[in-house]
Amino acid sequence: MSQDPTPPFTPERLVALREIPYGELPSPCFVVHLGRLEDNARLLASVKERSGAKVILAQKGFACWSTYPLLAKYLDGTTASGLHEALLGYEKFGGEVHAYSPAYTEKDLHALGRFAHTLVFNTYGQWQRARGILPPTVECGLRLNPEHSTVETDLYNPCSPNSRLGSTRAWLDAQMVAAGAKDLSGLDGLHFHALCEQDSDALESTALAFEEAFGEFFGGLKWLNFGGGHHITRPDYDLDKLCAVVSHFREKYALDVYLEPGEAVALHTGALVVTVLDLMEAGGVTNAILDTSATCHMPDVLEMPYRPRVLDAGEPGELAHTYRLGGMSCLAGDVIGDYSFAAPLEVGQRLVFLDMSHYTMVKTTTFNGVPLPSIAHYDQAQGVAQVVRRFGYAEYRDRLS
Repeated sequence: MSQDPTPPFTPERLVALREIPYGELPSPCFVVHLGRLEDNARLLASVKERSGAKVILAQKGFACWSTYPLLAKYLDGTTASGLHEALLGYEKFGGEVHAYSPAYTEKDLHALGRFAHTLVFNTYGQWQRARGILPPTVECGLRLNPEHSTVETDLYNPCSPNSRLGSTRAWLDAQMVAAGAKDLSGLDGLHFHALCEQDSDALESTALAFEEAFGEFFGGLKWLNFGGGHHITRPDYDLDKLCAVVSHFREKYALDVYLEPGEAVALHTGALVVTVLDLMEAGGVTNAILDTSATCHMPDVLEMPYRPRVLDAGEPGELAHTYRLGGMSCLAGDVIGDYSFAAPLEVGQRLVFLDMSHYTMVKTTTFNGVPLPSIAHYDQAQGVAQVVRRFGYAEYRDRLS
């Protein structure tokens, strides 16, 4: 299983997460450090100020809406992958509400048309069919595939061969010819999303490929959307290059540029506190069974795959006692990874998984009836951790009636 793809914590970020009183929280529990979250939001606001970009939260990565009042002070709105995410942004965040989906039902288009600021369509033909449904207040965009791939993991690569996400230039041309269209008159903007946990050099090369393939259509547009996957709040991220790329397109084409960070909003802001339920040996491996689950609570551990960090734990064999940390579901592969500890683990001991804000809460399931983790905030100024949501049997029962 690979290492955590996110960058190492700076000492300051690690100190901030160490101060959370994990022992006072229920287990399992996601806890979001509000001070760290605001640090990220301030940094994103500085990018807005320097580059003129508009920055909207990608809720597919982080949708803990109890934190939205804090984030709304710094960001321009939200983007969604469908009706329900869009409704959440509209009801709880405010600002601009954007949505992109590979396809929309007619029912969802009618609903989105009542409140959305912008809808992005996957193909020219889909946009043409939707035009008669949407009111003129909704801005429309088209997602395009620059066919420039910088993402190594195919599962997260929107520009992989045969991708269904965004139209290639060949498909766009074919649909325009079929419609007898010579240009993209009527569209407000163009969108690409081709990155995953990457620096601004990947954005620069992708944006230039996008410009080369589709730049002839930029004239007369209101905006370009550079999607997400930008690790803007990573300590070593090149902010100067990011701002230069955004400024180039804003100035050259006299339009707005949107960025859609999701993971970057919540990077290094949270943790998942869990409890050791049992210890057992098998085949020379000592397994620690936890009251959490990779498949239920952090599925990217299995999908990426990656090995998340655990507070005060080392690599296998690095410290005196090595354990395989596994979940409580019946899935044989519900294994988080191998870790070493300075002292033997004990039943009832708390462990803390780091960087558990993004792509965790939004992807949890109740497989096997495993309870969902509680959600808490930590207020650094007050020194208080507060549980904002608990889950129980009803969350499992009510979705299966």
